[in-house]
Order: sequence, then C-alpha cells, then structure tokens
Amino acid sequence: MEILPDLLVDTEKSPTMCFGCGKDNPIGLKLEFRWNGEVARAEFTPDERHQGWSNIVHGGIITCLLDEALNYPPYFVGLPCLTAKMEVRLRRPVMVGEPLVLIASIVRKNRRLVETRASLELGDGTIAAEATGTMFVIRGKGAA
Repeated sequence: MEILPDLLVDTEKSPTMCFGCGKDNPIGLKLEFRWNGEVARAEFTPDERHQGWSNIVHGGIITCLLDEALNYPPYFVGLPCLTAKMEVRLRRPVMVGEPLVLIASIVRKNRRLVETRASLELGDGTIAAEATGTMFVIRGKGAA
C-alpha cells in the first residue's frame, strides 16, 4: 500500500504569480476560470509565444492548460490540490490564434484524492485535447 505524504502548503499565499492564472506573472497564461457549481470554464487564445512548430501550439502549453483546468474544480469546492498524476490525449494540432475553451469537472473524490477530467475545445466544440487527473488534496499550514 502506498503511503501518501502529509504535505503542508501555504494556501494563503497570493496566487498573483501563478503561471496558469496569476495576473501579475508577465509570462503567465492569465487564465480566468468560472464555476457554475459543476463545471469550471476558461477561455484562452494562444499567440506566437506559445508555438512549437511554426503556428502550432506547443504540446507542453496544451498540457499546462489542461493541468490548470484539472485543479480548478476541486479548488472551487474548497479542496486545494496538487497534481499527483495526469494523462493527456492530444487529438489534433491547435493553431496559434485559435480561440480555445477549457472545461473541467470532478469525476470522484475522497478525503485525500480527487479525480478530475478536462477538455480543450475549439470554438465549434471540437475537442482538441483532453486529460484526466488525480489531484492530491493539500492542507494549509495551521490546518488540523
């Protein structure tokens, strides 16, 4: 049986420098997720700074977008998490300048782990990439 670490993280720290959602990070993605009680949603349009091959968004950027999305549903229900495991499926190339929609939800949860899923969709609803993740619930410093 795998023993999960007891990880204490300063969850009160200002998130303004987060690469995915930080407003003050000059090289960050500046994602703004909204929650409707079941689904977290954000929009993003990649530019030339996000490319790998000419005009094609780098797979690492796509994975980063999905990782951020996987963490938001637990966050919105009061469970700050770190990604423990994720699996990504890239279905088609994403082009620079193509408006994207990230959608994520919780599949199941227990006391220490939350399973989530996310998709990266084009404007017409075509799924360009998708991910599943296992999120490790962290405790804030000072929590019991």
